[in-house]
Amino acid sequence: QVQLVESGGDSVQAGGSLRLSCAASEYTVSNYCMGWFRQAPGKEREGIAAFYRGGSSTYYADSVKGRFTISQDNANYMLYLQMNSLKPEDSAMYYCAAEGGVACMVFTALKRSPRTDDFRYWGQGTQVTVSS
Repeated sequence: QVQLVESGGDSVQAGGSLRLSCAASEYTVSNYCMGWFRQAPGKEREGIAAFYRGGSSTYYADSVKGRFTISQDNANYMLYLQMNSLKPEDSAMYYCAAEGGVACMVFTALKRSPRTDDFRYWGQGTQVTVSS
């Protein structure tokens, strides 16, 4: 069981930056997929950035590519999401997620976009609000 706690959400103006953090309980980094999702009111939760199993390959949704960067500190079991050039449409609850089982292996083998059912472990979320 992996426990995840996000932090760093805030209210910012458009064009600003934020860095989200996700503190994870101990896990075998090389065996896990890690991801960031977001959910705006009335919308489905969408995967926006992820590490495939092994931690060297990444996925970014088109909506955040070039503006957001996912990174991790393996020694301290931390996952980060650096968000630059924020837009009002980035406003959402942001969640980090982890998976170390078969779903992670399949997700990695297919190199596709992350889905919510690819991940078993979720944090409680942190709110990001971007004003124009």
